[in-house]
Amino acid sequence: MTRGIARYASVALLSVATGAAGTWMLRTPHQPLDAVTTHGEWIRIASPGGDSIRAYVAYPERKDPGPGIIVIHEIFGLTGWEPTVVDRLAAAGYVAIVPDLLSSRYGMTPADPDSGRKLTATLVPDQVTGDLDAVYAWLNRQPATRRDDLATIGFCWGGGQSFRYATNNPNLKAAVVCYGPSPDSAGLARIHVPILGLYGEDDARINAGLPSVVSQLAAQGVPFPHDSYPGTGHGFLKPGRRGADGDQPAIAWQRILAFYEKYLGP
Repeated sequence: MTRGIARYASVALLSVATGAAGTWMLRTPHQPLDAVTTHGEWIRIASPGGDSIRAYVAYPERKDPGPGIIVIHEIFGLTGWEPTVVDRLAAAGYVAIVPDLLSSRYGMTPADPDSGRKLTATLVPDQVTGDLDAVYAWLNRQPATRRDDLATIGFCWGGGQSFRYATNNPNLKAAVVCYGPSPDSAGLARIHVPILGLYGEDDARINAGLPSVVSQLAAQGVPFPHDSYPGTGHGFLKPGRRGADGDQPAIAWQRILAFYEKYLGP
């Protein structure tokens, strides 16, 4: 047991020592690598507003650079589920990364979901944007990433941040919003990239504002394909949520990947 602890400590120290440009690897023994991609790793990225940003990145097995996708976690912070989303996207051919948006201020997401939710509520938009900008810049300069072909996907709170980040980064190629709140009218006016919306049928809190969003984006000429998935509630793409055990998550993922292929290419 002592030798195992020492081995992981040595790996962590070596990773820090060999890091560059504000980034270093942090492998964790409890996070297995996906059997399909085999290229997942924990890293740190320099944050403009505080400590470094902890993130999980996975690379596809392909002979050419691939498009990049930034995954944005739910209100509970970065849990064990989001890295599986990253692995899924990498298996589909994308260089995917999920930052822990609590880490630059609090070190990392706490294990308790309620504590994570309370900490996420303290984050201010400018800080989140700054950290996403740092992640975008890091991902865009990786040799395995096809330069300037980047998109986002977010879930719940992260869905709202994916929508909001599209108002602040005109260089994005596309954004996917999974049952997240929409920006206000002034924010929507700054969006010029295609947005894909996925919503639970039984999620009136989020869905009530959709008609005005649809109307405004249509007037701006912004593509906004969106779907409501029968028999599902808020968060249905995550195991344990209403509708997660049916066929709708698989249908939603087919649409997500088709959307990315259309606007990012293969």
